[in-house]
Amino acid sequence: MGIDLHSIDSYDYELPEDLIAQHPPKHRGDSRMMVIDRAAETISHHQFAEFPDFLSEDDLLILNDTRVVPARFFSNDGKKEILRLDAINATTWRCLVKPGKKLRVGRTFEIGEATGTVVEVLPEGGDRIIEFDREPDEDSFGHLALPPYIDRNDTSDDSERYQTVYAKNRGAIAAPTAGLHFSAGMLSSLPHAFVTLHVGLGTFRPVSTDIITEHHMHSEQYFLPAETAQRINQNSGRTIAVGTTAVRVLESCVAESGRPLDARSGDTEIFIYPPYEFGLVEGLLTNFHLPKSTLMMLVSALAGRDLIMEAYRKAVEERYRFFSYGDCMLII
Repeated sequence: MGIDLHSIDSYDYELPEDLIAQHPPKHRGDSRMMVIDRAAETISHHQFAEFPDFLSEDDLLILNDTRVVPARFFSNDGKKEILRLDAINATTWRCLVKPGKKLRVGRTFEIGEATGTVVEVLPEGGDRIIEFDREPDEDSFGHLALPPYIDRNDTSDDSERYQTVYAKNRGAIAAPTAGLHFSAGMLSSLPHAFVTLHVGLGTFRPVSTDIITEHHMHSEQYFLPAETAQRINQNSGRTIAVGTTAVRVLESCVAESGRPLDARSGDTEIFIYPPYEFGLVEGLLTNFHLPKSTLMMLVSALAGRDLIMEAYRKAVEERYRFFSYGDCMLII
């Protein structure tokens, strides 16, 4: 019996906990890079400093220029944690909270000088709508919401390193981590353009169904600028996405409008899994992803499930560093 590409178990792998990177490398770009050649079905090991060697002069990199905002807050008494998912306006937020039993409708808490009141508990997922009597001081009390597999609190170093050097448009809860490897110097030497997708908590939410086609993909806001659309339309080489978020923007746009692309914005719920015919993306730089995640399915759609699972087996064997602050993989 062959592999069922729609079974969640087909995207599982064993990962020793000590391979999960808890801190970034000392310098940007001091990372290893696994290279998967799809046509040759080969896997090779390199350093990220070699990344330009795998590009031709006609290739175009597409990067996500979203900027991570401090979205994690603690009440003044330290007993309540609030994760802002969406700012409906400056004083009304949609949030995840811990512990939920202490933040039912009508309950209040303080963040600095601001008092928040829970005004609604949403039926799906238990998110809270919280209204504040004044805008909370994000600079003084906000923390970066590091991913749950980073088992520590954020530090001042994270405020720089959990942000790409080209981060511009504020709105993400999580970083588009494939871009963390680039220094300004390397990026300036490579043809590139930007899209924006504000990475939300959904990127960490597990697939909760055994059959992946039954999973409902989270929605995220995106923006494709006219300049980037024009660059892609005129590009004679490969379009190479930096990060799965850039893939989601590009494939959403080409699915909606076809070629040539035009400027557009909206929300995407695109779920890419095998088999999938890519309309635009021809290469991908990405970090290593969580077992059974939608991102494992996306890279499997691009490189083939069997080749990806073999690559992950080798990554564990070669002791690559995994996830947000870890090493990267180039699929070409």
